[in-house]
Amino acid sequence: MQDLYVALALVLVIEGIMPFVSPEKWRVTVIMIAQQSDKVIRMIGLGAMLLGLLLVTLLRSGSAT
Repeated sequence: MQDLYVALALVLVIEGIMPFVSPEKWRVTVIMIAQQSDKVIRMIGLGAMLLGLLLVTLLRSGSAT
């Protein structure tokens, strides 16, 4: 359970980097994403989840060092 909490904390850190470093570019990016169709947003989300799952699998198996 501790790993889940650490993972969620890292998500918050990573999500906060862009608005902290460049709020204007972050705002423009969010507006551009909001203008996309639901299908495009879902595909981006699916791609991100699959990439994350692949990375976790590789890191947990010890293949990626």
